[in-house]
Amino acid sequence: MRSTGAAARAVILAAAVCAVLCVRPALPPGGTGVPWDTVGLLAGLYLVCELPGRHPFFGSSVPISAGSFFPLLLAAAFLVPPAAAALVAIPGSLAGRVESAPVAARRIWRTAQLTITVWVASSVHGLLGGAATLGGPGPGLLPDFPYAVLPACVAALAFSLVLTALDGSILAVAERVPVRHAWRGLLPSSLGPHLVHGLAGLMMALLWRSSYGPPAALFVLLPMYISCWVFSQYHRQQAAHRATIRALVQAVDIKDTYTRGHSERVGRASVLIARELGMAEDRLEVLRFAGILHDVGKLGVPTRVLRKDGPLTPEERRVIELHPEYGHEIVRGIGFLGEARAAILHHHERLDGSGYPYGLSGREIPEFARVVAVADAFDAMTSTRSYRRGRPVPAAVEELKRCAGTQFDPQMVRALARGVERCGWAAETMAVTADEPVPLPGAGAGAGAGAGAGVARQVSRPRMPDGLDGADGFDGAAERPR
Repeated sequence: MRSTGAAARAVILAAAVCAVLCVRPALPPGGTGVPWDTVGLLAGLYLVCELPGRHPFFGSSVPISAGSFFPLLLAAAFLVPPAAAALVAIPGSLAGRVESAPVAARRIWRTAQLTITVWVASSVHGLLGGAATLGGPGPGLLPDFPYAVLPACVAALAFSLVLTALDGSILAVAERVPVRHAWRGLLPSSLGPHLVHGLAGLMMALLWRSSYGPPAALFVLLPMYISCWVFSQYHRQQAAHRATIRALVQAVDIKDTYTRGHSERVGRASVLIARELGMAEDRLEVLRFAGILHDVGKLGVPTRVLRKDGPLTPEERRVIELHPEYGHEIVRGIGFLGEARAAILHHHERLDGSGYPYGLSGREIPEFARVVAVADAFDAMTSTRSYRRGRPVPAAVEELKRCAGTQFDPQMVRALARGVERCGWAAETMAVTADEPVPLPGAGAGAGAGAGAGVARQVSRPRMPDGLDGADGFDGAAERPR
């Protein structure tokens, strides 16, 4: 929890306190009348469903979150009182797999979130008389159809509303997503699946309460596991996409060591801009890929040109100016990149039409390319290289504003400025993005001879930042295009 921000810790703690209050009525000494056999069996089933995700053998073939087993939680919400239903979510949530740090904070948050959500769903179901519609094992106790569907669907709607509300709150405080965007798209994308989960949970509850008993209800787990498998295949595909991106970026970093780490930071800055613009969530990942891969075309540029000492000849400059087209050809067949391909091709176009490779201007330049161009130049200015210190973030933002309308889209520049002001930026001012560390200006001659002539040779290289012209400005024509 120490690595979690104070605001996020406060939200997690508040959720945990609410979760305790939800389950407290079911606990001794006041928890009388709780059907512990049903609660124990449901909690055990949920735990069994979640545990395989932590085993290396099953980890790649089961879902990575509790979402695929929501029908079981909703069945609990329909079958037992709210406090008891909330207890069902706790063992599986605590034991389930957590993909990234901080593990403890994520585990506590997920447990509290699901406990509260199941309690709300069960309360709504009870207020609508849902328990009486499920029938029972005795004669004449048949389910009340079609009315039984109504409380189940309303409970599933409440489940979805509470879950997305909590998701948005943690995004706002932990991931620093703007409040106006934190909840965008969450409910529309989850409402349909949650309603389906509610109907599956209703089916399980009806079988559970029927004369066939809990064993019959377990058959509902089979289609649930099939849905889990489909879900896991999607995530496998996403992992393969990320591996492809990583391989390409590593190849670029090996070839042009002077900008190592630059690609990842451009991807991060591009997403920062996109969030401020209010782009849809499904476009953010593609835009991040565009930022990361914007310089993949360097793989087609001869290494001797990329690493050449001294000024480039006109012919060498023309060769480097081909790298957007090389990049586009490299990624042409990678279907999942979508709009990112256009950004890779056009990120060196300028708003006034003087860029390359096609001299597009204004709105002719694709939106992703205009975003990446700003992110590219911003990171180039704020990153320390072997030949000069990085600029302070405010100075870099001011320089982008000066060139807005000629080289850069003013809307993208304003979005970057807002994002940096709101979230800050960990400028790479202390790390040299090259193979060998070099003494920065002012380090003095006492750096020692160990730096050697090779370091002095690197410092003397007249290489300029990506997207910049002249002496870190934007107005020179003789600068090496990067």
